[in-house]
Amino acid sequence: MRLKDRIAIVVGAGQSPGEGMGNGRATALTFAREGAKVLCVDHNLASAQETVDMIAAQGGTAAACRADVTKNAEIKAMVADAVARWGRIDVLHNNVGVSLAGGDAELLAITEEAFDRCVAINLRSCILAAKHVIPIMRQQRSGAIINISSMAAITTYPYVAYKATKSAMIAFTEQLAYQNAEYGIRANVILPGLMDTPMAVDTRAREFGKSRAEVAAERDSKVPLRRKMGTAWDVANAALFLASDEANFITGVTLPVDGGASVRRG
Repeated sequence: MRLKDRIAIVVGAGQSPGEGMGNGRATALTFAREGAKVLCVDHNLASAQETVDMIAAQGGTAAACRADVTKNAEIKAMVADAVARWGRIDVLHNNVGVSLAGGDAELLAITEEAFDRCVAINLRSCILAAKHVIPIMRQQRSGAIINISSMAAITTYPYVAYKATKSAMIAFTEQLAYQNAEYGIRANVILPGLMDTPMAVDTRAREFGKSRAEVAAERDSKVPLRRKMGTAWDVANAALFLASDEANFITGVTLPVDGGASVRRG
């Protein structure tokens, strides 16, 4: 097992309403399958508990934790929960993020409230989670932080807050990597492309008044590799690699998981 006896926090381990599997839930399941004890964190405790129940059904170890990641005190309590249960933290996986669901919009339409909400969820939460985890990892002289950005950071994307925050996530991860390398801590960031997840597909279907099949077909057509979106398991497997000892000499890396979209020209 690639994460045997590791302690992992997965922030955003529940998922949005809709079909299929979300990135956070798939990552929590994958980490647990590979031997980690996983604190499954979500603002919706019932959804986090669903993930825990799925892990338990497969013989893994996990616990649910409710946290509103826009509140520093709740992020601090989340970290304290993991340490109280298991004594250390080996992996922090920041998966939370919103765009349309948070009120994101194009520049001329975005409101101050929506922008602030997206920044608080997408960026500030990850910075604060790292703030509370890094002292523990420094004391351990080890740890891996995996942040989820988006291909929206480096390609065209219409909505302001998501693009800005996911771009900032790359810079923050690089800063984490070089400021903590001497402590044996690694930090890397994944850029999912067009993924078939409830947040990406079902949210757009509701927002634009289309069927899920229509939205999925439109997104599939834009993916160079097999004209098919990726799944949450593709992101989870990338996160597993970055969390594992197989990535022992990898830090500060931006890893697209995008079916070739980032290398397409024209």
